[in-house]
Amino acid sequence: MCNNFRLQATLYNLKPFNKTLIFISILFTMNSCFEIEDKKKTVEDCDVCISPTTYQGYKSIFSEEFNTLTLGESWDYVEGDGCPEECGWGLSKELQFYSKNNIEFTDGNLVIKVKKEVKGQSLYTGGNITTLNNFSFTFGRIDVRAKLPKGQGIWSIVSLLGDDIVTERWPTPGHISLMEMRGGQVEERNNTVVGKLIWGTPNKVEAISDYVSLKNGIFNEKFHVFSVIWEPSKIQWLVNDQVYFEKNIDAKMSETFKKPFHLNLKLAVGGTFPGNPDNSTIFPQEMVVDYVRVFQKE
Repeated sequence: MCNNFRLQATLYNLKPFNKTLIFISILFTMNSCFEIEDKKKTVEDCDVCISPTTYQGYKSIFSEEFNTLTLGESWDYVEGDGCPEECGWGLSKELQFYSKNNIEFTDGNLVIKVKKEVKGQSLYTGGNITTLNNFSFTFGRIDVRAKLPKGQGIWSIVSLLGDDIVTERWPTPGHISLMEMRGGQVEERNNTVVGKLIWGTPNKVEAISDYVSLKNGIFNEKFHVFSVIWEPSKIQWLVNDQVYFEKNIDAKMSETFKKPFHLNLKLAVGGTFPGNPDNSTIFPQEMVVDYVRVFQKE
């Protein structure tokens, strides 16, 4: 089936003397023909999906194992619904209010929740954390081991965003979605994730993406490892160490993707990309993150 594939990026404005983040979400549409039945890529499952703590030729530069009961100093909470400047975080029309109360730590895992509850003008709450202004890197491998939520209208995201988003208009800073999943049973969304790359200028947005699905089961049933290998010449996307998407970095993109990027983990509800929840959606839902690890070549 052919459908409109919508991509979202987020602009930041860091207020002086505090770490309050204002997000301005910008959404655009590009035509994409995505045949689930015939064209989708698949990855093999694993009994216990886990990644190593070291790679030959790489050194560890960041490791968040979430073994404490509080958010580490590398992270900040993002709170609010975007109002009054960009209610619903702009054109993406998300339905949740981001609340730090939806960030929990259990059994050595970070748990980001979405709930059906009233907060401000929103009927749902979600969770969002970022390393902006605390930790950034340029080039390397990032591994995120996570168990994803499920259900119509549930949107989980692990992404990298260029640090100069605080001064430059989107999409100039660049955006790498390590993993996004819009839940639901239609189009086998509960077992399908997407990797995205966004760059360009405000007058000419460029983007490329690809999907991959599990051969058996859904991403809610157990942990899987989502990775990006970011090099000066190319970027690769992996699930359980299996490459499913690769993009060469050409001359017109190299300026964008050779600068520092920071990490973002969030769980949202509704909006233009995943669609809104329906009667089949069960709340609460969780994105459970075991670890986030970043390596660079020695």
